[in-house]
Amino acid sequence: MGNLYHQLASEIISQIESGVYNVGDRLPGVRVTSTQRGVSPATVVAAYNELLSGGYIESRPRSGFYVNKSVIKDFELPQITQHKMIPRDVVDQQMILELFHQIQEVAEVNLGGAVPDVKVLPTALVEKSIAKMARLERLNVCSYESYARGNLPLRQQIAKRMALLGCQLNVDDIVITNGCQEALLLSLKAIAAPGDYVAIESPSYYGLMQIIQHLGLKAIEIPTDPVEGISLDALQLAMEHWPIKVCLVVSNFSNPLGASLSDAKKKSLISLCRKFKVNLVEDDIYGDLAFGHQRPSVCKRFDEKVIYCSSFSKTLAPGLRVGWVASRQIAPVVGQLKFMSSMACPTIVQYAVADILKSGKYERHLRSMRIQLAKSMHELITAIERYFPAGTRITQPQGGYVLWVELPSENLVSKSFDTYELTLRLMEEKIAITPGKIFTTTSKYKNCLRLSSGGLWSPQKEKALKRVGELIKQSYKN
Repeated sequence: MGNLYHQLASEIISQIESGVYNVGDRLPGVRVTSTQRGVSPATVVAAYNELLSGGYIESRPRSGFYVNKSVIKDFELPQITQHKMIPRDVVDQQMILELFHQIQEVAEVNLGGAVPDVKVLPTALVEKSIAKMARLERLNVCSYESYARGNLPLRQQIAKRMALLGCQLNVDDIVITNGCQEALLLSLKAIAAPGDYVAIESPSYYGLMQIIQHLGLKAIEIPTDPVEGISLDALQLAMEHWPIKVCLVVSNFSNPLGASLSDAKKKSLISLCRKFKVNLVEDDIYGDLAFGHQRPSVCKRFDEKVIYCSSFSKTLAPGLRVGWVASRQIAPVVGQLKFMSSMACPTIVQYAVADILKSGKYERHLRSMRIQLAKSMHELITAIERYFPAGTRITQPQGGYVLWVELPSENLVSKSFDTYELTLRLMEEKIAITPGKIFTTTSKYKNCLRLSSGGLWSPQKEKALKRVGELIKQSYKN
């Protein structure tokens, strides 16, 4: 029953979010749904209980289940920052590394990390697969991986998964990496040289900027809509003025905004990159974490020349460090770079992930995880509404587990208000958030921060977010 009720709940959430059911609509009764879906009444009840706990529906005595009227406040979206789109060196990355070292040492409640709560991860499944493959492949798992591009069974499983996304790949088009971070680094190293220009979203994931600094590239930040993603008009203007070598986007549920590109926008982005002969690198690390039933498409579906990067760090287990690059054009070069830098990824881990994918248990895990993430994001947004000052703007992602908060710029006690200083203050109380200034190469986003639901909401997180709100409100005049 477990897998069925998660799937049913996920489908109903998708129907609510797509407008099939509107606020106040009555859902079909348990018996009707049971007959329509061909599942037991117990499965329907379990699914409805999931939706009740997530705030999607409400139960009315002797009447049935209704789409919840007590919906989350309609927050205004963060503003799109207008700025000069000029190439910039990435600096101050040492400050970021020091900040996160401090957070790891002292934080007891992490409200900012883009990492899944271990309680929503299939730890038992991972343990069993590792033990199983250690037994079955004991002559291989203690040896170097035979192929620099990665374990063949794993690449076969990834190719099959990507075929479901409309991407036709050979196993030799795929290179296994130590997470998505290495996938991005090796991809950029394969196609760009020091001094080249890279167009990125703004705000943009700080880990990407660390890569850009390491490779001696220059970043051009492109204004990005908090819902629709990177501005194509602004990107075209930048391409007309600068010899951009690479455009890198997080296509689905981006970090830190949570924005997603529609299919139409993905196609337009591809056309724009073709026109100006710009390499398009797609980071799709959050694509499997849609709250609804439908997994969004990827840019690579519409153009096989797109360089696709992803990993299982956000969905299966961060500690496994299994990512990949998918690109027929640069796979040979990326494979060579991988061999020169670290030879290969751990063999046993690759066998274990391949086993999990082949078993079909990964998809069943995703159905459960998506439900948990949707519930947790709902709780996080509700708590922001409860504790943060009036005028706060937030994104409301439809997948993943991070959102972007823009605090009001009016009525501040001090014009020098900076969420970085707030981050340091909260660390004294063992609470972690992620300040906005680390997501840019400029001085923007000082009144912004990234928050993460982390996968499971808890009374401890609720209490911590309340304290964050209290300290923020102290920065404003009554």
